[in-house]
Amino acid sequence: MGKDLDAREQHTILKLKGSLISKGCTEIIHIKSQDEDFHINTFETDSGKRNEVQQYIAAFIDQESLQQAVRIK
Repeated sequence: MGKDLDAREQHTILKLKGSLISKGCTEIIHIKSQDEDFHINTFETDSGKRNEVQQYIAAFIDQESLQQAVRIK
């Protein structure tokens, strides 16, 4: 996740994180600094939910036009 985000991008990413927690995909999201430009957000989920969660995040990124701000690895 890029560090230089506008207010809408920041709000939308918080919405994504909240929805991942409320849907039971994870209990906590860890944030660390990768370098001066990017944060890394990580979390654990059940292996059986992994594909579903990745698809949800990808669809959210597309729907909210966050392709320049968020990447899935």
